[in-house]
Amino acid sequence: MRALLLATTMLVGALAGPSGPVTAAAPVAASAWQDKTLSADRRAELLVQAMTEDEKLAVVTGFFGTQQDWNSFRDPQARPQSAGFVPGVPRLGFTPQWQADAGSGVATQGEAPPALERTALPSGILSAATWDPAVAMAGGRMVGAEARASGFNVQLAGGVNLAREPGNGRNFEYGGEDPWLAGTMVGAFMKGIQSNRIVTTVKHFALNDQETGRSTVDVAIDEGAARTSDLLAFQIAIERGDPGSVMCSYNLVNGKHACQNDWLLNRVLKGDWGYKGYVMSDWGAQHDTVENALGGLDQETGVSNKDNYVWRDKLKAAIASGKVPIAAFDDKVRRIARALIVSGAVDDPVTPGPIDFAAHAVVAQTAAENGIVLLKNEGGILPLTRAAKRILVVGGHADVGVLSGGGSAQVYAPGGNAVRGLGPKSWPGPIVYDKSSPLAAIKAERPDATVDYDPGTDPAASAAKARNADVVIVFATQWTAESLDFPLSLPDDQDGLIGAVAKANRNTIVVLETGGAVAMPWIADVRGVVESWYPGSRGGPAIARILSGAVNPSGHLPITFPATPDQYPRPTIAGKGLPDKQIFGVRYAEGAAVGYKWIDRTGARPLFPFGFGLSYGRFDHGGLTARTVAGDLQVGFTLRNTGTIPGQALGQVYVASPDGTWEAPKRLAGYAKAALRPGRSEQRTVTVDPRLLATWDETRHQWHVAPGRYTVMLATSAADIKQRVTVTLPERWLPVGPATSAR
Repeated sequence: MRALLLATTMLVGALAGPSGPVTAAAPVAASAWQDKTLSADRRAELLVQAMTEDEKLAVVTGFFGTQQDWNSFRDPQARPQSAGFVPGVPRLGFTPQWQADAGSGVATQGEAPPALERTALPSGILSAATWDPAVAMAGGRMVGAEARASGFNVQLAGGVNLAREPGNGRNFEYGGEDPWLAGTMVGAFMKGIQSNRIVTTVKHFALNDQETGRSTVDVAIDEGAARTSDLLAFQIAIERGDPGSVMCSYNLVNGKHACQNDWLLNRVLKGDWGYKGYVMSDWGAQHDTVENALGGLDQETGVSNKDNYVWRDKLKAAIASGKVPIAAFDDKVRRIARALIVSGAVDDPVTPGPIDFAAHAVVAQTAAENGIVLLKNEGGILPLTRAAKRILVVGGHADVGVLSGGGSAQVYAPGGNAVRGLGPKSWPGPIVYDKSSPLAAIKAERPDATVDYDPGTDPAASAAKARNADVVIVFATQWTAESLDFPLSLPDDQDGLIGAVAKANRNTIVVLETGGAVAMPWIADVRGVVESWYPGSRGGPAIARILSGAVNPSGHLPITFPATPDQYPRPTIAGKGLPDKQIFGVRYAEGAAVGYKWIDRTGARPLFPFGFGLSYGRFDHGGLTARTVAGDLQVGFTLRNTGTIPGQALGQVYVASPDGTWEAPKRLAGYAKAALRPGRSEQRTVTVDPRLLATWDETRHQWHVAPGRYTVMLATSAADIKQRVTVTLPERWLPVGPATSAR
């Protein structure tokens, strides 16, 4: 209780500006806040002053928007099949909030009633596999445009949780396993969304790394480890994308639920990072009226019935009793108002309008083509040669569509679900295939060849057909979804199918459609492997263009593919079989050593390392230099196309500490891509964020860069270092906020 009172005192003090708390201000005209010549902060203050208490309570309480029998609190103003709705203040002309999921486009909460059909951007993990923030930003602009045209002014994207658990059912929504890659890529995506004058949401804050027991798992992690891994990813994404809201997660962190976690929300997010937006709860992640209010939550969202809300009249009573200070309450309203004003959602209200689906399909296809990863290409089996006159396509419903991820992020692409009746009959199902046929696209790319299809339901029959083909392309799928975790194996004995086909025809290529890493017991028996993730509305043509060579693959893995689950700190996800409401603990003993860092630390050899990706061309990585400029580490290198076809080269910069005291032997410190014609070269320079060179000093509450000689590496993956140089860096202390403020 003493800590709670202290946190409340700190919060109330922080709310008092030069003129004192805003609640002490004199009454203002109801329209004063609409003066566009004033700053967003001032307008938000004036709006709060003009509101009644009940109007404020309306702004901090949101409801589930979908039409379901159990949703007794649905407001008729909510968009059909939407994620949520927050009432506005009609008297003052303040907009309602229409909230849409999620990271792959405007999602629909259920297949029936008829789903809202919108462009499906490839999954977040595919976006991260492009290693290209410009591609991510273009995707965000597309998603934001469709959200606005659909009448939504809050898009609940993007997800930045690190892939600590390779079987996490939501890894497909996120940005991979490295804080710099995830933070920069998701930050660019959110910036693109908000360019449409709507609010975007970074989630799920924080350490929401598994779906098993997601509301009851209590993550234990040291502060320094959290600061240099998951929290750093969020911090970078927030700095880069400036999202109007943060969604706190279901899980507990060090003994306290994330949505009432004073350390996470008040001290780190709003205090250390100076975040000015608002914190919304994940749907149903709020637990206690007073603790949520004092712990940093600003908006309760996703309320559907009387059993799962904590605010409204309860918060009103808590304010009346003095348990929740009025200044803390007003701060919540002001943060929400400011975010909507800053984004442009207030001054440029959303109204449903036309969508340019053709143009948006190009954006989705371009993203897919940039993020599909070529993992194996034995003997140059790819791209498909003109000698391959008889091509057999097997399995994966490749005759009709491409797989997508399930749950709240489910987008129903134009044409609807191509394969009905699969998966759970209730949420997070059904399994949805975007209507974009790889088979049809391969036929279009290879009109000179005979391209046949076999469903792959009978391995013996598939193998018999394979014997008569020049090349066999097996499509293998693993559906993953919110609320579920998954083994690192293909379901439905697809491994057996691949093995049978590969035994019948050595010229077998496997195209994976997965939300993350999977085991490949057949890897030695096939000649080609392509990871296409969940490739979105135009996934069929994107895959076909990669296979045909119309596009030279340039994607690189944003996660490690382990050889076995035993190569990870926790081979199995904790909490299986426990009662639904039983809280259980998971200790992150690996600390900040997530993914490739753990692999490096333990000396394991993964199936495919972080950053790995093949090309049909050849590139040289060299000319590595490292120097300090204005106190920052600046790294230069040259990328050269030494092959005969155009392509994109990726340079990855890793750094090792002088004393070996980091959580792992090296860290990703930067990356850059270049599109190159044959014989051409380009120089790239990356300035390393100094936090990537630092450790967290809890005593001084600062980042500390130790003095000494650092090893800088240029690489094509975490396991393939091309060049090394050393550079001496002086000792440096950095503030807890953005690193640029250190100068």
